[in-house]
Amino acid sequence: QVQVMESGGGLVQAGGSLRLSCDASGRSFVVFASAWYRQQPGKQRELVASITSRGITNYADSVKGRFTIARDNSGNTVYLQMNNLKPEDTATYYCKAEAFVSGFPPGDYWGQGTQVTVSA
Repeated sequence: QVQVMESGGGLVQAGGSLRLSCDASGRSFVVFASAWYRQQPGKQRELVASITSRGITNYADSVKGRFTIARDNSGNTVYLQMNNLKPEDTATYYCKAEAFVSGFPPGDYWGQGTQVTVSA
């Protein structure tokens, strides 16, 4: 139905920056909201940032002022610009697309995740 793929993770020093990308693909679908989550070993997955089709954004308190979520005009690509990274930002980052697929009810589609590691 909808395939979601993240890219852009890697290893960076504290204070550095990374930009994650999330691409949604498939047939006859519309993404009406997207979000980035992250998960550290042994912890629950947590919301990092989200954006609606109208461009309304929401951020976790821990990343406000450092991370920026944005989407392209089609809504099929979402970015997460991460600045001033800290070691505690180390996690696997997942993208979620909330989409309507023709002939199916609206649903959540997840990517496989991309690893972000921030060294002290």
